[in-house]
Amino acid sequence: MSEHNKGLLMAAVGAAMWGGSGVAGQYLLQDCGFTTEWLVVTRMLLAGTILLFLDVFFYRSDILAVWKDRQDAKEMIAFALVGMLMVQYTYFASIKHGNAAAATVLQYLMPIIIVCYKTISTRKLPKALELFCVSLAVLGTFLLVTHCNLETMSIPAVAVVWGLLSAASAAFYTVQPKRLIQKWRATLVIGWGMLIGGIVLACICPPWKFTGHWNAAAAMIYAYIIIFGTVVAFGCYLGSLKYIQPTEASILGSVEPLSAIALSVLLLHIPFEIMDALGSALILCSVFLLARKSG
Repeated sequence: MSEHNKGLLMAAVGAAMWGGSGVAGQYLLQDCGFTTEWLVVTRMLLAGTILLFLDVFFYRSDILAVWKDRQDAKEMIAFALVGMLMVQYTYFASIKHGNAAAATVLQYLMPIIIVCYKTISTRKLPKALELFCVSLAVLGTFLLVTHCNLETMSIPAVAVVWGLLSAASAAFYTVQPKRLIQKWRATLVIGWGMLIGGIVLACICPPWKFTGHWNAAAAMIYAYIIIFGTVVAFGCYLGSLKYIQPTEASILGSVEPLSAIALSVLLLHIPFEIMDALGSALILCSVFLLARKSG
């Protein structure tokens, strides 16, 4: 497998696991009474600690080395606060004030934001195939989460603002850490990003102030969110930036709602309707075209 195809696979796997964590998070937030703030802060603190531990275990390196360079330190803090912390909190805040369908559609304006940023920064128009893939991915996501019913987008203005901030922060954490990840490692960069973001959020929302109730299912689902939905998912997605462009990673990120739909059908017995099939086909088509481009 070529390095480029490896990057495509890593981005798709990471996005699929995010989709699974979304379904899992819905159970904890709605059925178990967990708060968004507690789920986000504990997720970041635990996942960040685990990633840094794995970095030490596998690479036998000094995890503090990244802080010895002033430029690296500045970029790490920006990634932790503007990227890692914001993308998680704003997404769940949009869901809290509106609904998951609208929040997902708004967040998947991310590829458009990245393409616009790339166009402005390089002063070059995006390639036709790139624009086409972005359009397919966004359209497929829209069909998956709304079934083309615009009435489901009737949400408060505050939810729209949080959703747009989620898209912007998602674009930032996809583009900004590329140099850091190439210089260091995905586990080190993501680990510090999550730990710092978690510490900052903990100052506002202490993790020991818990609301909700635990059971065996909640414990297993929470463990999935931390290990697979966070550690492995972020590691795969941001680790893919070593091999592929941020625009490609953002397009493959659209596999997330596809994964969420599939798991909802299998685990929650939600009907798979024609709009689900059409949206899934569009997303898979964008992935196929992107992979064919790399070949």
